[in-house]
Amino acid sequence: MKLLISPAKSLDFEKALPFNTTSTPIFKKEAEYINSVLKEKKPKDLSDLMHISDALASLNWERNQNFNETANPHNSRAAIYSFNGDVYVGLDAYTLSKVQLDSLQDKLRILSGLYGLLKPLDLIRPYRLEMGTSLQLDTHKNLYSFWKQKITDQLNKELKENEVLVNLASNEYFSAVDHKAIKVPIITPQFKDYKNGKLKVISFFAKKARGLMVRHLIEQNGSTIDDIKGFTSGGYAFSDSETANDQSPVFVR
Repeated sequence: MKLLISPAKSLDFEKALPFNTTSTPIFKKEAEYINSVLKEKKPKDLSDLMHISDALASLNWERNQNFNETANPHNSRAAIYSFNGDVYVGLDAYTLSKVQLDSLQDKLRILSGLYGLLKPLDLIRPYRLEMGTSLQLDTHKNLYSFWKQKITDQLNKELKENEVLVNLASNEYFSAVDHKAIKVPIITPQFKDYKNGKLKVISFFAKKARGLMVRHLIEQNGSTIDDIKGFTSGGYAFSDSETANDQSPVFVR
C-alpha cells in the first residue's frame, strides 16, 4: 500500500525534532532546475505569479536566492516535519515511534510543486510553489505538464503488483498524477460531515481526516480495502449506504 497526500502552505522549521534521520529527494535535480527559474523572478513577479502578498513574495524571493546553500539544521528539514497544515495535524508525525516512522517512509508519498514527489524524511528547503502555479519550464507551460510523467513513472516503479494506491491528496495535487497510467487500483476515500441536516465535504475537517487516515493505516499496518474501511478516527465511520463503489469509500460523522 502506498499513500498520497498534498503538501501544506504553512511550514514549521522550528519545532524540536523527535528523530534526525533524513533522505534525499528523488527529484532533487529537477527541484534545483525549477528553483533556477524562480530565482530569476523579482518579488513583484512572484506576487503576480502566485497571487500572494508583497510580504510573502519578498520572503519567497529570499528563499529562492538561498536555495542552493549547503543544507544545515537551520535551513533544511525532513518534509514530514516541515509541513504544518491540517493534514499534518491529523497525522501528527511527531508522536510516531521509530518503527512507525520507518513504515511511513516506506508507504507515504507527498506530492509537491517544487520537488515532485517526496518521501517523508526527504530533506527539503522552505518554499512556496503550489502545483497549480502556471510556471513556464522549457517546453512545459505549467507544473502539471512538467511533473505528470515523472511522478507517474516513479509511483509505478515503487508500487508492487498486489498493492493499492490510497489517494488522500487534494484534486489540485492529484491532477499531477496520470491516474489512468497507474498500474494498481486507486482508492480515494471521501470524508463527509452532517451540516444543516445534509452530508457535505467540509474542507477543514476533510483535510484533517486525511491525515488521520494516514495515521490509522500506519498504526494498523494497513494493506487492504478492509483496513481502509476500518477507519474510525475523529468520530468518522465507513458508510456502506453512502458508498457507491469500493474505489471511493465514504466516511461520515
